[in-house]
Amino acid sequence: MASQLPPFPRVVFTVLEPISLISGAVAPLISPDWFITEQIVSPETLHHTDNARLVALQLGNAYGLLFMVGVAVLYTTSELKVVRSYLWALWIADLGHIGLTAYLLGYDRFMAVAEWNAMTWGNVGATAFLCLTRTAYLLGLFGGVSSPASGPKKIQ
Repeated sequence: MASQLPPFPRVVFTVLEPISLISGAVAPLISPDWFITEQIVSPETLHHTDNARLVALQLGNAYGLLFMVGVAVLYTTSELKVVRSYLWALWIADLGHIGLTAYLLGYDRFMAVAEWNAMTWGNVGATAFLCLTRTAYLLGLFGGVSSPASGPKKIQ
């Protein structure tokens, strides 16, 4: 199915998004404390509990799952309906991801874009980019889905 997507969303959904998901899976495995600290930048030194570390590791595991589901859906199905349903589910999750990040950052920190760290750019900026790309695709702004090469059409 991936080969049937228009070029721009194909690159975004089958190359860039999987890379970002693997990054989200590996980062908390390498350093859960760093991963937790970077979620919301604070001037004070934070001490993390095992509960917080476990949640970070579980989030990393969820990113790994999303990576595998995405690759499985986009590279194995030939059903456009399945791909569209998958993208709708991700679109809804994108809104939740951005909304929850905005809620916990608070209005002032959320609006202080110049002060965002790389994690905030990933949580908000990259997710917004993916959401907008999904929106454009689902609205048909990239054109139709190309059909796989088939032989000559029969004349009736």
